Amino acid sequence: MDRPLRVAVVGAGPAGIYAAEALAGQDEVPVAVDLLDRLPTPFGLVRHGIAPDHLKMRALADTLRHTLDHPSVRFVGDVEVGRDLSVADLRAHADAVVFTHGASGARRLGIEGEDLPGSLAATDVVAWYTGHPDADRARVEQAVARARDVVVVGVGNVALDVARVLARGPAELETTDMPQHVLDALATAPVERITLLGRRGPAQASFTTQELRELGHLSAAVALTDPEGLDEESEVRAVARNLATLREFAEHVPEPGKATVRLRFFARPVRLTGRDRVTGVVVERVAVDPADRLTSTRETEELAADLVVAAVGYAGQDLPGLPVSGGVVPNEGGRVLRDGAPSPGEYVAGWIKRGPSGVVGTNKHDARETVAALLADAPTLPRVEGPDLVETLRARGCRPVLLENWRSIDEAEHALGAERGRARTTIHEREALRTAARVQR
Repeated sequence: MDRPLRVAVVGAGPAGIYAAEALAGQDEVPVAVDLLDRLPTPFGLVRHGIAPDHLKMRALADTLRHTLDHPSVRFVGDVEVGRDLSVADLRAHADAVVFTHGASGARRLGIEGEDLPGSLAATDVVAWYTGHPDADRARVEQAVARARDVVVVGVGNVALDVARVLARGPAELETTDMPQHVLDALATAPVERITLLGRRGPAQASFTTQELRELGHLSAAVALTDPEGLDEESEVRAVARNLATLREFAEHVPEPGKATVRLRFFARPVRLTGRDRVTGVVVERVAVDPADRLTSTRETEELAADLVVAAVGYAGQDLPGLPVSGGVVPNEGGRVLRDGAPSPGEYVAGWIKRGPSGVVGTNKHDARETVAALLADAPTLPRVEGPDLVETLRARGCRPVLLENWRSIDEAEHALGAERGRARTTIHEREALRTAARVQR
């Protein structure tokens, strides 16, 4: 068949865009790539995961957008697999499908009281402050409005992001692209004390030094910690830097008029308390035995908490028609495995391939590995004879957001920001995004 290889990439976050880039950037096999996303906007966690006050990291979108401009790549937004079309539909329209839809679910604490009002997953809070269309705005803002005492469970970068955003002064956030309602809610939030809980010691914390140091430079808050475990030495440079920064925090003292952000280690939440909503967290002190296992000391205390945020990791979510085991799709070098054998024409990349690990750039190598497998298989992949995917979607009543529509959203967000003296303001409502895109369903 004398036509380019049709490839559908499901998910227009970093992994999907890097996969499209690798496909479009090679000259061995002519390709036509459809880059699908369930949101009307591209960039995935770069747009709705990286904290808004990390302006340089969020600027990665400017690099990723070049792939969208490639003539062999077509962005197809506001199309959800499982709603607008099935995996079988994709296979009927594409010679190969690369699933890069990530791991957007949240791991649970699995403790009593976790479902009380005022108990949120970090994914809830991050979706809210980045303007994700699916964010539960009312639920998060009700919790934030009364959050004098905040407990964040976890000591990874996402936990630090949540703590930092809640602790920042309004002036520090004005330069971000946060939706205005988020800025307003944070400006009036009564936050006085934020406590981060880590089950293990400071040497085992998963945050990076750069993120940790940021806590020490907040204009409206003081970073604190206890000295326990800080006398440990490490030959691992990153760990040594973390310990040095924490030693500085251990010398800080609270300051009048400023909130506190305290990191506590060897502390495990065992129960959330409260009748109609969260009022506290029962925390158990733990020890680590010589075999590096956590052991109970049976010492507990209750911390006051108006808001509890569980930042204990992401979880992969099922996609109807695609095998998922342990939060990832079984695969071999990116080739999807069904019943233990490679499924011709089906591939995965990103978090749904390897689990939620690594930084944004990790997805580039990961996607290249998958694309290399796809290109190696290309000569033997059956070519489908189905119609154009976008034509099929439109025949079903869908109105996909294409590149020109995304550009209209981009322009509208810059214009909205300019009205408020900001570079950009994120449009957070799905219908408002469709209106800005000049696409109506």
